[in-house]
Amino acid sequence: MAEHTPKKMLIINILDILKKYTDYDHRLSQKEIIDILKKEYDMVVDRKSIKRNITNLIDYGYDINYTETKRMYKNKKGEDEESYILSDFYISREFSNSELRLLIDSLLFSQYIPYSQCKELVKKLEGLSNNYFHSKVKHISLLEDEKINNRQLFYNIDILDEAIEKGRQVKFKYCSYGLDKELHKRKNADGEEREYIINPYQMVVKEGKYYLICNYDKYEYISNYRLDRISNIELLDTPIKPFEKLKGANGRHLNLKDYMREHVYMFSSNNTHARFRITKSLISDVIDLFGKDVRFENETDDTVEVVTYTNEMALHQFAKAYSPYAIVLEPKQLASAISADLEKAVQIYNKQN
Repeated sequence: MAEHTPKKMLIINILDILKKYTDYDHRLSQKEIIDILKKEYDMVVDRKSIKRNITNLIDYGYDINYTETKRMYKNKKGEDEESYILSDFYISREFSNSELRLLIDSLLFSQYIPYSQCKELVKKLEGLSNNYFHSKVKHISLLEDEKINNRQLFYNIDILDEAIEKGRQVKFKYCSYGLDKELHKRKNADGEEREYIINPYQMVVKEGKYYLICNYDKYEYISNYRLDRISNIELLDTPIKPFEKLKGANGRHLNLKDYMREHVYMFSSNNTHARFRITKSLISDVIDLFGKDVRFENETDDTVEVVTYTNEMALHQFAKAYSPYAIVLEPKQLASAISADLEKAVQIYNKQN
């Protein structure tokens, strides 16, 4: 701290104090502000200066709240006059502490933001509050081993955002984990790193992971790729293939709400009209996964049938994961495929035993 802080810095320092030490539950009097200025900023000022500068901040547009108390005093002529004392100052914030904590928790439990960048973002969010909030989150720890390590994520987002906005293709290389638990670029049969030319349509978050809804240009189907596994991305000059021309789009533009409801596990396959029977204990799980647009029919004491339009692979996965409490009835070929998978599983387990 300099020996003497210039007076012109007074208004900035007062604003800094209000940001650091005040909120609805923590307010400062003029005297307390004077004490902090002296202790932390080496500034000695009077009450009139505090009042004048806070009034200027309010005039500049800062949302500063205070309590105004009337008092009576004798003027030089001995006459009674009234004046107003301002106190209990605090600055209103764009985000409440609970809102900031919600945002921070979303970062901490996300699986698609690299560890170092997650720490930086948490620090920036903390800076939107005051010292009292810092003390509440200082014990938070990040599980580094569970975070992805693709540090290109935010660059990928920037490039894809531009590509989607301009309707242009991108090319990139795509990675998968190996036995060494590291990401490796996928290769063709000849051992060369595979290059993907992609028509990007939308980026979404599903189950804590960031996906790109797109089309691999050499095929006619809708695909979903994890953004944290994309590497060496480049923006191309060529225009994208219209989404409605793809197989599975049924001639429709991308409706994100419908797409996310139909692709509960973000698998890329055809959609189908389906009917499946569940035990009633799974009703909440079904609504969580398939949304509230499902229709319930043929209720019994213990079961109910679910009718929905969804992704075949997603329903296949759901039925296997929740077997025997979820049984696919239609389409028949899907029910047969699930039955065959479960029979294979039983055979394998029997051999193990």
